[in-house]
Amino acid sequence: MAATFILGIESSCDETAAAVVCSGARVVSNVVASQFAVHQPYGGVVPELASREHLRAIVPVVRQALAEAGRTYESVDAVAVTQGPGLAGSLLVGISYAKALAFALEKPLIAVNHLEGHIHAVLLEERQRGQDRLRFPALSLVVSGGHTHLYLVQPSADTWSYRNIGHTRDDAAGEAFDKVAKLLGLPYPGGPIIGRLAAHGNGRAVKFPPAQIKHPDRRTPAPGPTKADTLGGNHLPGFDFSYSGIKTAVLRYVEIHALRPSIEARRTALAKLAKATPEDYLAHSDQMTLDLIASFEQAMVDDLVAKTLAAARHYDVQSVLVTGGVAANNHLRQTFDDQASQAGFPVFFPSRPLSTDNAAMIAAAAYPKFVAGDFAGIDFSAEAGMRLG
Repeated sequence: MAATFILGIESSCDETAAAVVCSGARVVSNVVASQFAVHQPYGGVVPELASREHLRAIVPVVRQALAEAGRTYESVDAVAVTQGPGLAGSLLVGISYAKALAFALEKPLIAVNHLEGHIHAVLLEERQRGQDRLRFPALSLVVSGGHTHLYLVQPSADTWSYRNIGHTRDDAAGEAFDKVAKLLGLPYPGGPIIGRLAAHGNGRAVKFPPAQIKHPDRRTPAPGPTKADTLGGNHLPGFDFSYSGIKTAVLRYVEIHALRPSIEARRTALAKLAKATPEDYLAHSDQMTLDLIASFEQAMVDDLVAKTLAAARHYDVQSVLVTGGVAANNHLRQTFDDQASQAGFPVFFPSRPLSTDNAAMIAAAAYPKFVAGDFAGIDFSAEAGMRLG
């Protein structure tokens, strides 16, 4: 089959991104316009501001992606765009632009699930390396600011199948990082700064109990048992996550140990700096705070790794994929490398630029749909709560 160039567009949250990917196997260009500076004063993403920033950025970002790829609008073979999940207003900016572009160019339009895109970030880079190390079925942990999901992943002819076997009941892992960072007077996004500061603390200083999930998921009726889900007639434990409890535990620790004055002092001191660096935050963090940060990160990593590897053993998978923004965390990567190898599972991560939201993963996930002729009608719309599998 001739080389296929797909223009991908991603606008699900607070990054406006465009990329050109060749045949789902080679990144030709990948441009991301971040909104961190816009949302940082609020300690999180403000949906209305995000939508406005997407409107400003989407045309120049797409132009830059095409220019870096050495392609014209007319020379791409299809336009792919994130349909969901995400912020409705942000998604609509990307979808509206992609629809107009595909209509004007008379090119196929492909709607992509954002979560599927994260999984294909790993698959894309494996193809790009020309290596055939991945074995299926695989288990993918998609862990980011808005998502913490476990999927069984299996290729099927030219398409892919996904089965969701675990998800967060409340806060996503990345959301917990952001909220704890805000509580401690640290900047948004919380993951990177917590990762930097945790290296200077004792990760076992504060004992956070693991989340106890005692009831079925109330949002979705549980399906009937399958042969793979039972052992000796007894239901096995699920592989869901819950991170609202650890966020509350950090708050209680702050209150019990009277850390609020030091938090306010840190906020005040760093607000006076034009652009605070990680070294500035380290200089204004006492050892008790550093130990708390390290212990929080350790508890999060322990839970993510333990549940993922337990699911991998239960479903007898051949490979483990870890993807999404939180997958950029150094401690998470190292712990997965150590424990997955001991358990006999090869583990794969995307590169850090493809861990966070980007459009290359959207264009890569669109390629099998292009081959299958799975194109979107002009009347499709954003699905903020879109599911995969």
